[in-house]
Amino acid sequence: MKKKIFTLFVITATLVSCSNLQQGLSGTYNMINCEYSYKSISGMSISGMNLSNGLSITSIPKITSILTGSATSIPLNFTLNLNIKNPNQSAAMLNGLQYVVSINDIRFTTGSVNQALNIAAGQTQTLPLSIGIDLATLMKNNSKDAVLNIAKNLVGIGSQKSNVSIQLKPTFMIGTVPVTSPIYIPVSFSFGGS
Repeated sequence: MKKKIFTLFVITATLVSCSNLQQGLSGTYNMINCEYSYKSISGMSISGMNLSNGLSITSIPKITSILTGSATSIPLNFTLNLNIKNPNQSAAMLNGLQYVVSINDIRFTTGSVNQALNIAAGQTQTLPLSIGIDLATLMKNNSKDAVLNIAKNLVGIGSQKSNVSIQLKPTFMIGTVPVTSPIYIPVSFSFGGS
C-alpha cells in the first residue's frame, strides 16, 4: 500500500521542477513511513461543561444525566492528540491532511488539518485533531447504547473498552504542487473500560 502511494507521487513529481523534487519525494516517502500512535485527549467539553481538568465527584451525575436524558443536542468537543515518530534518516513532511475517525465501527467524525508539519529525523511531534460532534445526532443515526458507551469512555466513566480507527489522508507538496494521497494511512488504538 505504501509503495502504491509513493508511485503516485513519483508520477506526479515528473511534472514538477527538479530542484525541489528530491526533497519533496524524500519528505513524502518519510511521512508515509512514520509511526503513528495515540498520545492523549485534551480540551474536553460536553454540553458546555469543561472537563479539561478531569472529572469531579459532582460532575459525574451531571454528565450521566446529560447523556441519558432526552436533550436534542449534546455537543462534545475535544482534541485528539496523535504522536508521529519519524524513524527515517531525513525529515518527514506534510502540508495538511484529511481524517476519518471511527469508534467501535461507528463513523464518528471527519475533518481536516491545514497546517504544514516537518518532523526531523528521529524526532516525534504531536498532531492535534480537533473533534466536534453532536452526540444526540449520532445517537439518532446509530445504536444509542453504543454511542452512550463511547461517550462514557471519552469522558472517563465507561466500563467497556472502545476501539478507535483513524484514517489519515495527507497532502504533500511536490515542488509547488500539492498532492493528496489517494490512500489513507491507518492508526488504531483502544481506550476506556475497566
